[in-house]
Amino acid sequence: MFSNTKLQKALLMLSSLLILTWVIFVISQNSTKLWLAINLPISRQNWNTSTKSSCPKTSMSPIKSSTETELRIREIIEKLDQLIPLRPFTHVTNTTSAAHSITTILNPQNTYCRGDQLDILLEVRDHLGHRKEYGGDILRARMSSPSLKAGASGKVMDFNNGTFVSFTLFWEDQVSLSVLLIHPSEGASALWRARKEICDIIIFKGKFVNGTSQVLSECGLTLHSSAELCKYLFGGDHEVFYCVKPRHMPCEALTHVSTKNQKISYLTVKEKSLFHKSKVGVEIMKDFKHTEVSQCNKNEKVKEKCRIGMKIPFPGGYTLQERWITIDCQQVQFNTIKINGCLKGKLIYLLGDSTLRQWIDYLPKVLKTLKFFDLHGTGSFPKCLLLDAERHTLIQWKKHSYPFTTIHLYSVIDDGYIPLEIDRVSGDQNTVIIITFGHHFRPFPIDIFIRRAISIRKAIERLFLRSPATKVIIKTENIREMPIETEWFSDFHGYIQYSTMKDIFKDLNVDAIDAWDMTIAYNANFLHPPDTVIRNQIDMFLNYIC
Repeated sequence: MFSNTKLQKALLMLSSLLILTWVIFVISQNSTKLWLAINLPISRQNWNTSTKSSCPKTSMSPIKSSTETELRIREIIEKLDQLIPLRPFTHVTNTTSAAHSITTILNPQNTYCRGDQLDILLEVRDHLGHRKEYGGDILRARMSSPSLKAGASGKVMDFNNGTFVSFTLFWEDQVSLSVLLIHPSEGASALWRARKEICDIIIFKGKFVNGTSQVLSECGLTLHSSAELCKYLFGGDHEVFYCVKPRHMPCEALTHVSTKNQKISYLTVKEKSLFHKSKVGVEIMKDFKHTEVSQCNKNEKVKEKCRIGMKIPFPGGYTLQERWITIDCQQVQFNTIKINGCLKGKLIYLLGDSTLRQWIDYLPKVLKTLKFFDLHGTGSFPKCLLLDAERHTLIQWKKHSYPFTTIHLYSVIDDGYIPLEIDRVSGDQNTVIIITFGHHFRPFPIDIFIRRAISIRKAIERLFLRSPATKVIIKTENIREMPIETEWFSDFHGYIQYSTMKDIFKDLNVDAIDAWDMTIAYNANFLHPPDTVIRNQIDMFLNYIC
């Protein structure tokens, strides 16, 4: 028999063995949870390092996101696939021809009254004069009266076997109608296919600073590198930005970033022929006569005051004598005194790109009491702050975070990842957040834009839980000039994002400044619209918050 001492030692060893076996079992059963715990999303100021050797189809999601988000992204992309189906392209003669297409006014009248609807049937034909058997062309409709400085969008409805263009005759005068063929359906199909294949069109360079030492390193939303990487994780749905880690530099030393466009194309030679300058934005109704519109003593509909949460139709308004007039709500005209009263005590956060920075550049021209506060920012597009200390008004602009494309070095220290910025706002009835993003996302896979929009929506929902009185306004992206690099910066991509954003935010208690609709009406084909447009955007913003 064992002695008592030997028996105690044997029992101790057996107990230790059982405990070790249990620990190994628990770890093996919960390894996934432990791994996720180690890799929880962190702010850009923190980092992880890893290696990445290929360019995945979906970037910026290194950690598996919530099933709900992934399903929503897939659902939106499937909708877009149906909207822009693959179209056969054998020869340019089989594509849509503006010159050969036929327009017919439906139910023409001798006299049109203000407020009437004028509908046009567009029969699309190819360059051989044959009627096309499918739709999908990217069209832009507009009506105008130059003498009144008036304009409005038309509504395009594609039924695949024929396209209807509807114009509401908003004003009394001689009216010109226009339908532009931006891209034929074959071109739209090629652009959509290319965007789904896109990878590394934009090169990012990161500047790392450690004391007096400075190093430039390759960065991006995806990287083909076996080198050690700095991985900058964002909140929300685990979006990520990578940089090749410089030798003898910590990941936290990243201070500035710039970008450069690569000369890469995903289009065939034949497809590229569809995007020659002479074939983009071609007028279909060039021989169409003017339409006379009379007042006809029609009664004006009584409209309620513009407010947050109203559903905005398309078109949502029109320009007259360069003033934007909404069709579904009553606007207040703001002079300097009224603007000062409206903004008194307000905290206003502008989050987005340079088309929203135009607001903060414009406002001091109108309100002399608003002064720029020097935040000692570095690089291009630093954070901007306007203050009116007497009226306790604060207006701040921050650029949205990656992707932000510019050849100039910009600081990442004060980047505004929009969901995180929203989470930092406590909110109240005098707090307003205005959001815009889109132009910088055009040369990247569409899932990056969708994921960011969903993350922003979730942040707004969290904001409304703690502060339902806070006002949130989405400014959509605007149309722009026809760029040289049509493949990546065309308004085709802008329209896809514009439609997607409206879908994602449609049932949220936010309002929209429809910059797409407004810039069509103003015929402002510029990345940065003129002050006339900016003034009217700000006027709509004031109507929503006051």
